[in-house]
Amino acid sequence: MSYEQTTNDISVRVTPEFMDADSDPSQGRFLWAYTVEIANGSPNAVQIMRRYWKIVDAAGQMQEVHGEGVIGKQPVIEPGSTFCYTSGTPLLTPSGIMGGTYEVRDDNGIVYKIAIPLFSLDSPHDRAKVN
Repeated sequence: MSYEQTTNDISVRVTPEFMDADSDPSQGRFLWAYTVEIANGSPNAVQIMRRYWKIVDAAGQMQEVHGEGVIGKQPVIEPGSTFCYTSGTPLLTPSGIMGGTYEVRDDNGIVYKIAIPLFSLDSPHDRAKVN
């Protein structure tokens, strides 16, 4: 399942995947990979300057991640182009949720934030309770 949100003609699509082979539920280690596609539908090139992630596990423990760029880069995305990357996150619980923002600067020097959609991290080890 993919999650998508558009801000100022820039679309961010996230596709999470549970990494069963790299997880160890008996040790409380649940790992996800997520692929992000950033499509620039605006008339200006944009550069990803900073990222902010908010990650909340099933126990309500929150982690915030701030940093420059993405995967060690500050890519420039030209109008009509897409930038893709894959990263990952571990949790101590079998499920959680993430979302955040990218701070971008367009080729006019204007800085603004692009929403990263909230997306669910659900592993097959989560035992949902039915009411």
